[in-house]
Amino acid sequence: MDDNNIIINIGRQLGSGGHDIGRMLALDFGAKYYDRELLNLAAKESGLSEKIFEQNDEKKGFFRGLFNMGSPHMNGESVFKPGLTQESLFQFQSEAIMKAAKAGSCVFVGRCADYILRDFNNKVNIFITASLDYRIEQIMNKQHMSEDAARKFIEQSEGRRADYYNYYTGKKWGYAASYDLCVDSSILGIQQTEHYIADFIRHWMELRNKKKADAYRL
Repeated sequence: MDDNNIIINIGRQLGSGGHDIGRMLALDFGAKYYDRELLNLAAKESGLSEKIFEQNDEKKGFFRGLFNMGSPHMNGESVFKPGLTQESLFQFQSEAIMKAAKAGSCVFVGRCADYILRDFNNKVNIFITASLDYRIEQIMNKQHMSEDAARKFIEQSEGRRADYYNYYTGKKWGYAASYDLCVDSSILGIQQTEHYIADFIRHWMELRNKKKADAYRL
């Protein structure tokens, strides 16, 4: 692992623009962008179908749901293998995140990456929020939903996301103490919020490098 690489972990509220901001940050810092791409990496690492990870994506209780449906199959094969549990799926995904982080600069969106990479010294954790009205409007436009449907979609999706994060990390999703920076994207807009975060990260890197240089001189 090259300690000069930068790892940017992004937590985000639904409709806050976290995905778009993550992509822009990846371009700014010459980093690889990982969102749903992590599911493909985890599938390759584990030898399991990517569909298993897709249906389990940031959801706690996936396997209980499958058992309730009977004996599910994907591509003609049972998804269940000896020793396969929800925890083992999380472990496969964690290993994929660790491997990518060791290979070079990365931007990770969600998937508990801030917790999984907690022992990395070259990581910065960001949480992106936005006003509820702003997020509802974004979901209405992108998903072509009514206002009531968008509100319900946000509540249900964020409930699952929070349960997943809290369960695997032992922390509270969105709690400010877990992050280096929390920012409301509805104040500045997506593009200016990205510039603000990028400036913060550059200053963070400068201070980190200065501390390393000072320690080396000692």
